[in-house]
Amino acid sequence: MKKAWWKESVVYQVYWRSFYDSDGDGYGDLEGVIHKLDYIQQLGVDVIWLNPVYGSPDKDNGYDISDYNIIMEKAGTMEAWEKLLEEVHRRGMKLIMDLVVNHTSDQHPWFLESRSSTHNPKRDWYIWRDGKNGKAPNNWRSYFSPSTWEWDELTGQYYFHSFAVEQPDLNWENAELREEIYKMMRYWLDKGIDGFRLDAIALLAKPKDFPDAENPQDIRYLTNNPGLHTFLQEMNARVFKDYDILTVGEAAFVGPEEGLKYVAEDRHELHTLFHFEVCDEMPDWDMLRFKSIQRRWYEGLWGRGWNSQFLNNHDHTRQVTRYGNDGQYRVESAKLLATMLHTLPGIPYIYQGEEIGMTGVEFPSIEDYDDIAMKNKYAEEVGKGRDPAEVLQSLKALSRDNSRTPMQWDDSEHAGFTKGTPWIKVNPNYKEINARRDVNDPHSIYAYYQKLISLRKHHEVMVYGEYEDLTPHDEHLYVYTRHLEDITWLVMLNHSDRPHSFAWPAGYEMRSRQLILANYGDDVKEEEPLPVVTLRPHEARIYQIG
Repeated sequence: MKKAWWKESVVYQVYWRSFYDSDGDGYGDLEGVIHKLDYIQQLGVDVIWLNPVYGSPDKDNGYDISDYNIIMEKAGTMEAWEKLLEEVHRRGMKLIMDLVVNHTSDQHPWFLESRSSTHNPKRDWYIWRDGKNGKAPNNWRSYFSPSTWEWDELTGQYYFHSFAVEQPDLNWENAELREEIYKMMRYWLDKGIDGFRLDAIALLAKPKDFPDAENPQDIRYLTNNPGLHTFLQEMNARVFKDYDILTVGEAAFVGPEEGLKYVAEDRHELHTLFHFEVCDEMPDWDMLRFKSIQRRWYEGLWGRGWNSQFLNNHDHTRQVTRYGNDGQYRVESAKLLATMLHTLPGIPYIYQGEEIGMTGVEFPSIEDYDDIAMKNKYAEEVGKGRDPAEVLQSLKALSRDNSRTPMQWDDSEHAGFTKGTPWIKVNPNYKEINARRDVNDPHSIYAYYQKLISLRKHHEVMVYGEYEDLTPHDEHLYVYTRHLEDITWLVMLNHSDRPHSFAWPAGYEMRSRQLILANYGDDVKEEEPLPVVTLRPHEARIYQIG
């Protein structure tokens, strides 16, 4: 097993527009991130992942880039960004940038040139096609709209967009375009950043003939097409191999076999990836399915490539609401989920607010939501004649705005996020759930995260230990081991609102055990008979086994 600093890291995601507003305009900003760096540092994390801050019209919260080499006005200035990088490094942490190279904004100068004429030198930097039988070139739908194609009146062709109409896809078959992308990547790496989170990286390659899909609703045809890994290997050879960085790719619709192609150490593409067999494909908590996913990815990658562990981010509902219990057992459930993610094989990612148990939100009106994907889907379904109230209710649970409400710093107005009017409403529960309360409580979720992260720094078994699931068929208990050399840690999780008992398997019942960490604090009944352990609702324990 090759060791690397990034394998041993814990990553904290900063969705800056919802993190902290330093100037009262209602949007979080880079100065706000700088202001709160001590809070992040005290948590103990190693790497900060910063969502896109590049020049953008902001149709999709910065994922529509109009200038790769400047800072969006909402976020601040290049001077503020440089100060942020300096302050992150001064505190012994690293900074990785979120980068979108599958598409740009339709306001990017490249696209404006490409759109200006069928003979423009940059025409081929994007994907243009004639229509077919008076309609779009094929029947594909995009992530955000009913078609991947938009008619351009000026030049009489359609352009391709995997996401919003305002986000045209780049043509990665064009070598000149690829070189410009690599030049831009080196620009940021030479500034001193420590890597990239590569958005929608599985979409770079397109089928040459764009055939109609048998089932247009199943948009897997957008991803993992032939030629993708050639592009990633070239990207590595031209850029990544020259820097000591972390690269993580967002790769939808991949299983372990395909995922290994991205991260296998002998293929020289990326270091790790986000797969979405959980967050995209498991709507509610399903213990047996989750265990199966973990087992298959462990068997597929272990010793050859590296995985990532996460249950929420800026695109997915907060984990304690979606996969845990955000009511009676919110604190215990949040700690249990944290225990699981930090002890399973792979890099743990923390999404801002997760460390204080922030929850999802339900707004009463579609006007309260900002999520472009949700609003487009709402308009599409209402346009079919469906009842607006029914459509809104059906979309609430998985709206991306569940995780985009402002960070809850304290119990003052707007949760201490801004002195102005927040760009999106604050979750009303900020009086009870906020960072000030957690930071000052030694038994809080925040304090528990600190302990987990500290354990990871001091015990390599959490990083490099082999994994074995001891309860593959149990619907409530998840008990597994991590084993490294002569050290064995055993993790017990009762992911349930009721108590459940675990009978130690043969070979474990009489071995000595040392409690390393428990989410019910020190109130663990060690006098229980060794053969059986009863776990309370959402209880988590970590033992070292003798």
